[in-house]
Amino acid sequence: MEYELKFSRYNEHSILIEWPAIMDENMLKDILNFKNIIEKKYIKQKVEVINAFNSILVIYNYTIDNINDEIFRLKALKFTEDDLVDSKSKLWKIPVCYDDEFGMDLNEFSKQRQLSKTEVIELHSSATYIIFFIGFLPGFLYLGGLDKKLHLDRKSTPNLNIKKGAVGIGGNQTGIYPQNSPGGWHIIGKTPVDFFNAKSSPPCVFNAGDQLKFYPISKSEFLDLEQDVKHGCFQLKPLQNA
Repeated sequence: MEYELKFSRYNEHSILIEWPAIMDENMLKDILNFKNIIEKKYIKQKVEVINAFNSILVIYNYTIDNINDEIFRLKALKFTEDDLVDSKSKLWKIPVCYDDEFGMDLNEFSKQRQLSKTEVIELHSSATYIIFFIGFLPGFLYLGGLDKKLHLDRKSTPNLNIKKGAVGIGGNQTGIYPQNSPGGWHIIGKTPVDFFNAKSSPPCVFNAGDQLKFYPISKSEFLDLEQDVKHGCFQLKPLQNA
């Protein structure tokens, strides 16, 4: 581990491990590797390990009597080659329609960034993004890798009804709303793909460390795909990265 970590009691059953507050791909790998080794070394204790943007929450199924001893044990964990997360990540290709009907903020966003709509779409769909963590809503992917030309602070006044599938930009990130929700991100398009389905196993097929690319589709293609998704005829399949 190359980073200075902070260990602290979160509550009587859990310990929070924090990395520096930066968005970095190498740090993400470090977080996922540490999560993996905790899950392997603590398999008998049946701990639950939840990773976020720059932290891991280790939840024990018992009360932690001596927090200092437990933190010492966590700090003493060492990586071996077998503990490292597989470097071959999944690559997901996600269709997005950037039509004005779906990208309600695209015109204003383009003006604020002094770009044409075509330039915004090209920049947004040409990048390869990394899933840093999943949160806020079930299935909401926080993606790193957004081109700096598309960075824009979130709206000062959030939209109260962003539709499921909306693709937005907030700050230095882009993401997809997996269900109807209020939100302050700039909406530039929409995907017909389901990102969370409580009836499926697993409910969300994406994982932190996976990669994702968007590709533009027309409105008619969107409507066709939307029907395929609705009737269970569309199955999202990942590609394997080397």
